[in-house]
This record gives sequence, C-alpha cells and structure tokens, in this order.
Amino acid sequence: QVQLVESGGGLVQPGGSLRLSCAAPSSVFDGNVMGWYRKLPGKERLWIARVHPDGDMAMYQDSVKDRFTISRDNVRRTVTLQMTNLTHEDTTVYYCNTSPPPPSSNSWGQGTQVTVSS
Repeated sequence: QVQLVESGGGLVQPGGSLRLSCAAPSSVFDGNVMGWYRKLPGKERLWIARVHPDGDMAMYQDSVKDRFTISRDNVRRTVTLQMTNLTHEDTTVYYCNTSPPPPSSNSWGQGTQVTVSS
C-alpha cells in the first residue's frame, strides 16, 4: 500500500492562509507529475493544482488560480500547496497524489482537513 502523508491543514479565518505539505515515497514521487486534490460536497475528488517532475511548470483549476501555489522538493520528495485568500468554499479534505492518480483507491493517503470559518 502506497503511503502518502498530507499535513498542514487546520482552521483558518476567511482571507487567511495555510501551507499544506505532502510526503511521498520514491515509487510515487520520482519522475511523476504530482497534484493536490480535493473533494467538495456532492462532487468527485478533483485535482486543483499539479506540478511537473522538474518543478518548472504548474497548472491550476480556475477556482484556485492566483490564490494557491504548488511546489515540490525533489530531494525531500515533498509537495507543498501554499493557499492564500481562503474562502468558505475551500473547506474540505485535501489530498496529494500523482496526476493522473493511480486507479486503486488504496493509493490515497488520509488527507488533511482545511476548515475556513470565522
């Protein structure tokens, strides 16, 4: 079973910031596009940001573009999501995985909860 470990979530006020981190094993991380995902109520889990293996190119969904920044550390095998100007609509559990993710449901970690509330 693959072990992806997400951390950094918490409770933040609207307009606040959080920095999420994901640690991945080499079998998952090395040479792969890595992404951050979230599952909003009533919707499937979707990627919101992804970064290429060299870290030189990133893509974002429109809902987070200009607010979130994804980066990776290829030495530590970590993927970071810097989130700013958070809104209530960003409240959910955030996950990381390759992009696209493997088909197995066992490939996902526990995620990290982000709650935006005043």
